[in-house]
Amino acid sequence: MAKNRPTAMAIDLEPVALIDADGAPTTETRYRRVLPTETLCWLYEMMVVTRELDTELINLQRQGELALFASCRGQEAAQIGAAACLRKTDWLFPQYRELGVFLVRGIPAAHVAAAWRGTWNGGLGFTEKCCAPISVPVGTQTLHAVGAAMAAQRLGEDSVTVAFLGDGGTSEGDAHEALNFAAVFDAPCVFYVQNNQWAISVPVAHQTAAESIAHKAIGYGMPGIRVDGNDPLACYAVMAEAAARARAGGGPTLIEAVTYRLGPHTTSDDPTRYRPQDEFDRWSALDPIPRYRTYLQGQGLWTQRLEDRIWARVDRLRTELRAAVVEGPDIDVDELFTTVFAEMTPALEEQRRALRAELAQAE
Repeated sequence: MAKNRPTAMAIDLEPVALIDADGAPTTETRYRRVLPTETLCWLYEMMVVTRELDTELINLQRQGELALFASCRGQEAAQIGAAACLRKTDWLFPQYRELGVFLVRGIPAAHVAAAWRGTWNGGLGFTEKCCAPISVPVGTQTLHAVGAAMAAQRLGEDSVTVAFLGDGGTSEGDAHEALNFAAVFDAPCVFYVQNNQWAISVPVAHQTAAESIAHKAIGYGMPGIRVDGNDPLACYAVMAEAAARARAGGGPTLIEAVTYRLGPHTTSDDPTRYRPQDEFDRWSALDPIPRYRTYLQGQGLWTQRLEDRIWARVDRLRTELRAAVVEGPDIDVDELFTTVFAEMTPALEEQRRALRAELAQAE
């Protein structure tokens, strides 16, 4: 018997929004914005913390302490909102720009820095938090997410997996295969695309001819939805709905969070070479942090005491991050060889001897 597949009419080009550009509640009625006061304030706190630790990680890279870093500046609402509604046992499969997601899941910024510094392969402490290691190859994590979802399905678990990817990632063959597998097997997986408008220097208009990235879901036979990625409450609500559907056996969902990368693609990039200044200025005016703060003020939830407490925490976390990176141990070169296989192969042993000899000559 054929499944009931979504039609083109099921996907609205207008992104779901609970907070408008001026910080006021919208007239949206399908999704509720009712959350405990503590949660509403915590979302703001995590957005500010993410922005400031992101800035500190860029500073550390500029000072030669990190090899590279991919900023999430401008995407804090998309990340914090989506991650905040998930269970701690739901598995996350990130790309390389998910600092906010990592922080919500309880992974310290220093562990993220260790991955970019090269002092830990894949990320220290990630799997203990049900989070896969950072994935730099574009799109490969989507297949891992679907595989994990299918495994949970067969084991009778009620966990959900979330594959985080960008607009450019949807052009990769791996993403196509993952979406197709997930739909065919009703895998409990959510594909969360942060459409930040640019895949390095290629605009989203050159990634797809579809009406939107969310419309791709029609071809795979799964629900697709667009959400305002600069609205943390909308991202929270849409992700919560998709996760609940997957948990109940309803299969996967493709979410397109429409946002903007305010910084460079990575610290090796110069976006002024390809990005129009007027576009940047237009999106800068939609910065999610002041927008959400205005919303909290309108609801009578923002106070100077809250702001002071957040910035006290920010100062402490930035100091701790810098100390962990600058004062931390250098990489143990043996880990390059001992962590590949359970038992080191002769070829790896020979490579280790060669590297040790080269390092000894350099001393």
